[in-house]
Amino acid sequence: MLIYQLRIYEIFEANKLEFHARFRDHALRIMKSYEFDIVAAWEARSQERTEFLYVVRWPDEATMKSHWARFMADEEWQRIKQETAAVSGRLVGEIQERIMHEVEYSPRQWR
Repeated sequence: MLIYQLRIYEIFEANKLEFHARFRDHALRIMKSYEFDIVAAWEARSQERTEFLYVVRWPDEATMKSHWARFMADEEWQRIKQETAAVSGRLVGEIQERIMHEVEYSPRQWR
């Protein structure tokens, strides 16, 4: 059964454009090479902080864990993170995630 992973990144107004450029131009491309199935992405702002949220669809938790490990160990991704941090500073603060299992009465199941 499919699972969905919600990722929530705290991002900073001072370098938000740099974060989005890095995610759009590099992370998405590299994630795709590791079979990340990104469903959608959003930006949300509250009084306390700005967040970047996205949902990834996975066939199961084992696949999710193995693909994340490969992505995080990717040499190109490590280099890009170091280079962007050197120029723009820290782009991501707190990271949260939720693993979501769809319930049988989800409206999506009615289609």
